[in-house]
Amino acid sequence: MKFLVVGLGSMGKRRIRNLITLGYDAKKIAGFDIRSERCEEAESLYAIASFGNFTDAIESFSPQAIIISTDPSCHMDYAEPAFDLGLHCFIEASVTELERIKGLCNKLKDSSLVIAPSNTMRYYPGPSLIRKIIEKELIGKPLILNYHTGQYLPDWHPWENIEDFYVSRRETGGAREIVPFELAWINEIFGNPAPICGVKDKLAAFQADIDDIYCCLLRYPNGMIANVTIDVISRPKATRSLMILGSEGKIIFDGDKNSVRYINTSMSDWAETFFDSGTVEEGYINPEEPYIAEVRDFIAAIEKVDRKIFPNSLEKDIEVLALLNRLEMMSVP
Repeated sequence: MKFLVVGLGSMGKRRIRNLITLGYDAKKIAGFDIRSERCEEAESLYAIASFGNFTDAIESFSPQAIIISTDPSCHMDYAEPAFDLGLHCFIEASVTELERIKGLCNKLKDSSLVIAPSNTMRYYPGPSLIRKIIEKELIGKPLILNYHTGQYLPDWHPWENIEDFYVSRRETGGAREIVPFELAWINEIFGNPAPICGVKDKLAAFQADIDDIYCCLLRYPNGMIANVTIDVISRPKATRSLMILGSEGKIIFDGDKNSVRYINTSMSDWAETFFDSGTVEEGYINPEEPYIAEVRDFIAAIEKVDRKIFPNSLEKDIEVLALLNRLEMMSVP
């Protein structure tokens, strides 16, 4: 199978590394980017072919699948023609173009193509263990979820001005983008929630016309109330802190300790699991392994002609983006 990676910024380069780790050599991978310096960098780092024109890339390289790692506002500009060309498609986490995603989803119903929207967080060991604890009912019925996650936006891409990065634009702002990114894995465990209310605001002084904090109050199908806060102002270290209170116990996900622990009424002390930090590429913050795992599932879904192998879908993306829109409409000043 041959892959075209669309967008050769930090995520595009990560996806090339993912494919190489999974055993694909440079002849099976090509890149496309409208910025010539990014094409040159990818060629130098990974010895792949690169193209500055999407049509040329498709015609010359003839991929069977594409991986879209562009600015989220451009995702559908490549996913739609990829579908029309009969190409399987992996798409990084989306935050905009809801109506176009709905249109693509409707077309997919009569197709065997795999279109896989990213859901990276569910591949991290913390969320995976939380899911198992909940499924085994080790804390009884989940009643309350409090979750706060954040990372200082200028630290995301310290090598470029924040004004040159899509996270500084209102529609694709950093905090706004992370809301569906995080809710995707929480909703996978607990279902699609109803919004109760939302708050968004700009609190930090960095130069970006965006809301840098989102507070989301949600009710899940089992009755659980969730208070989810997403920020891009946490410094000097990132924030990740989750507590789930159940009828018979509780779960704590601690980003500083990189651990999940739980306790219930039949236990005398906490059961705690610590996680390895994984393989972190120079210049990156997050480990490679979760990203490799989701590309592996994308490929398996193609090879076995079974979209269900990949845990996320356009339908689920539509649900979470519609939820984000409703929260924003309900947002109080």
